[in-house]
Amino acid sequence: MKSFWRKKALRNFLRRSHVSESFLASLPEDETKRDWLDRLFPRLEGTEKGQSLLQQMARSLSKQDNFPDLLHWEDSEEKIRDAKAAVAALKEYINRKDKEKRDEQEVIRNRREDEERRQAIVRSQITFDSLRTRLDDLCKEIGTQKADYEFQDWFDDLMDFFDVDNRRPYTIDGRQIDGSITLDGTTYLVELKFTTDQSDATAVDSHLKKVNDKADNTMGIIVSMSGYSSVARSEASFSRSPLLLLDATHLYFVLGSLGTFPDLMRRVRRHSSQEGQAYLAVADFGK
Repeated sequence: MKSFWRKKALRNFLRRSHVSESFLASLPEDETKRDWLDRLFPRLEGTEKGQSLLQQMARSLSKQDNFPDLLHWEDSEEKIRDAKAAVAALKEYINRKDKEKRDEQEVIRNRREDEERRQAIVRSQITFDSLRTRLDDLCKEIGTQKADYEFQDWFDDLMDFFDVDNRRPYTIDGRQIDGSITLDGTTYLVELKFTTDQSDATAVDSHLKKVNDKADNTMGIIVSMSGYSSVARSEASFSRSPLLLLDATHLYFVLGSLGTFPDLMRRVRRHSSQEGQAYLAVADFGK
């Protein structure tokens, strides 16, 4: 309103800013410039495209250094002074917002770089030999609560080693989740069983309920060191089953450098998709 004194000049600016002709045609001549803008701004604020147009208009106005529409008035000097002050205030506001955005992006970038450095340090401290030695030692204490907790940490380290996106254990809606991994766009809820007994149908049913409560693209894996009962395998195996079953032989297949963990998961999932079987023994990988 400070930059364009005549309605025609304001209308031309709005047209150059790509405000629609239909809207411009709807502006009554007997209304004030403020009335026009009071009509326009709420409409633009309501859409992403409109907000972009508002920002474009603001940046265009902030670059003004001459005001032809304010010339040849009795109080032109005052009008131009007020317009320059308004432009300066707008420019200061835009610069402040741009700095805030840059600062926010810098914080996000620093956090991401810090996390990447942390992950690199973690990976550098983990080797195949250390992972295998740790699992061998844990197996000597299988069935104990201490070994159960340490197995969770071991599995997380295995995921870090293979750069598999993973989340540590958490609780949701009162249900304990041993973590999750995301591979090839699919998120798998993890259930870890470090017991001397085979996992039974109850363990399968319990994890299946957790998975079914989540989004459609969520699946689940159970890693049971002592394997599964025949009933458990049967319960997990059906058309479009969201569960995959792994045991100690799968982990040692990976630790023996016979395949990566992501490749192992893809092989077992492919078998499940093709055969409707949640479990594929390592011995059958070549079949």
